[in-house]
Amino acid sequence: MTGRDRTVLVGIGGWDGAAEAVRWAARLAEGRDLELELVHCLQTAAPAGFGGPGVLFPDSPADSGCLAAAGADLAVSVEDAPPVRNEVYTDSAPALLIDRSRDARMVVLGRTGTDGVSGMLAGATAAAVVSNAGCPVAVVRGRRGDGPVPLDGPVAVGVDTSPNSEAAIAAAFEEASFRKVPLVAVHAWADVVCDAIERTARPAAERDPRRQPVEERLLANRLDGWQEKYPDVEVRRKLVRDRPRQVLLEESERAQLIVVGSRGRGGFAGMLLGSTSQALIHHSSCPVLVVRPETRR
Repeated sequence: MTGRDRTVLVGIGGWDGAAEAVRWAARLAEGRDLELELVHCLQTAAPAGFGGPGVLFPDSPADSGCLAAAGADLAVSVEDAPPVRNEVYTDSAPALLIDRSRDARMVVLGRTGTDGVSGMLAGATAAAVVSNAGCPVAVVRGRRGDGPVPLDGPVAVGVDTSPNSEAAIAAAFEEASFRKVPLVAVHAWADVVCDAIERTARPAAERDPRRQPVEERLLANRLDGWQEKYPDVEVRRKLVRDRPRQVLLEESERAQLIVVGSRGRGGFAGMLLGSTSQALIHHSSCPVLVVRPETRR
């Protein structure tokens, strides 16, 4: 994240957990001397390819005004809360947040819903924003999803060889330094055999004993330089022969924040959000920060 963008945007409608998202964002903005803007849209539309066309369940202006006012009250209830801008728009939530993200420091969303049509729509909204935003996007989840949002524990980051991972590592060191907590650098791999013709992957018949030192060097190389830049951050390295999503989901039960790139090295071209990121924004037990390589105007 760069220092030139001074706004934290919070989507306060269209998904579960908006109250937790507002409080989490207010604490972050206060600690970093950033501006806080609450965004509520009259339309919650499912973007193309994410569950169907058109606007579903548009809010009335009166309802939106009440929700926006309630969001502002939540923000100012945080100790030493920053000034709050509170706006209601007629645009669809995904389109507006994606557009505004180009000039923001971070977008913050509440946890996604899981039940019924509204839950499906909330998941589509979050996935669309996370996949296309021009800045990091945080999805604020609590222990076991709807439990209390953790305020202690380390920051954990998923590390692989992708360009997205480099951006995630940078953000994770910044977050750990800001929060004054250790950073758990997680590198997980699974031995698989890939068939380029069939585009399939299957577990290898036997574990390759040469793989462990190769993966250790990879993790060390990815962290090289960052520990010198952030000498105050204690780094704990974790290498596991397992699926990355499973290891990071387990880490989320102990961490206060998980940081990942939007798409790892296993993603297919054209897929903006990888399977690990998808799993975390829907099932993590702590907030998840998804980082893409910077795409500013």
